[in-house]
Amino acid sequence: MIRINIDKAKAVAHDMRRAKRADEFAPYDKIIAAQIPGTDAASAEQARKDIRLKYGLIQEAIDLSTSTDEIKAALGI
Repeated sequence: MIRINIDKAKAVAHDMRRAKRADEFAPYDKIIAAQIPGTDAASAEQARKDIRLKYGLIQEAIDLSTSTDEIKAALGI
């Protein structure tokens, strides 16, 4: 029987969550950092806020998980 270390599984899941979050942030980070005229920085910042909320909820779900199935469900995989 295979034993899974839930703490290590959570650490891996958090790494995956951080990578996905960074990918979603990337286009908005460029808009905010470059301050490109004609772009809507306010909408980019709102999108970043929405992403932070989304991944905050995923982080909480991972932390509360007690099985790998729950971790997978939190990640949407």
